[in-house]
Amino acid sequence: MKLCGIEAGGTKFVCGISDENGKLSEQISFPTTSPEETLKQCQAFILKHQPDALGIASFGPIDLNVNSPHYGYITTTPKPNWAYVNILGSMREVYAGPIGFDTDVNGAALGESLWGKAQDVDSCLYITIGTGIGGGFVSNNQCLHGLVHPEMGHMHVATLSVSDGVCPYHHNCWEGLASGPALEKRWGMKASELSVDHPAWKEEARLIGEALSTLICVLSPERILLGGGVMHQTQLFPMIRLVVKERLNGYIAHPSILTMDEHYITAPGLGDEAGLLGACALGLNAYNQR
Repeated sequence: MKLCGIEAGGTKFVCGISDENGKLSEQISFPTTSPEETLKQCQAFILKHQPDALGIASFGPIDLNVNSPHYGYITTTPKPNWAYVNILGSMREVYAGPIGFDTDVNGAALGESLWGKAQDVDSCLYITIGTGIGGGFVSNNQCLHGLVHPEMGHMHVATLSVSDGVCPYHHNCWEGLASGPALEKRWGMKASELSVDHPAWKEEARLIGEALSTLICVLSPERILLGGGVMHQTQLFPMIRLVVKERLNGYIAHPSILTMDEHYITAPGLGDEAGLLGACALGLNAYNQR
């Protein structure tokens, strides 16, 4: 089987081909410029490969309501020129087969459930922490939707002395306080330039741990995967686990929580390809549900 995945990011698009086992055979990437130029490159890739199914894992917000006149659109993004762009419709112009469409983080969670570190559990929470913060949740290979889709990065967290958030909508939400741009604003340098023993990381672990504690109480995920550029700082993982365990304080008496080892809160098994393979996984789901 030939699956085509499109990882639609605010900075770049990645297109790739995988088989039904998540093995990539080809991929290309190009900058996210104008919608017309960027989507034409995606169309050309689809026409070249003629896949059995297509998956689109997109930055958002996006409209996932099949009864909405804007189904398949990127909606209220602040990215210039991309608000209310019909990304799904653009691909339909050149492809009539099954198409899966969802957020980039829901796609990544699905990819991890099928081919990554969440294959042995029924539910998976995937969080990406980088330029922004986003979260996706999958249960029994189905992505979580509701009124729209999860916007976990915009939940509020306990701030204590931290009050210099960068979110233009909510200021001190999780994304506003713990994303890469928030770290850069607070400490005067990019996250990648901070030393591993910098005090920034203890504060970052607290903010991430606070948010994860809330999400555990709400969603009860069987595994949590933390990706994105900030999480390349692997020293964060043990600190985050400690914060989560302290915040939950023995209330959720499950061995995964009480032990809180590297199997419960961990890095994605698909690494930096989680987004692209997540898009391919959305295509596979669409093919199986056709």
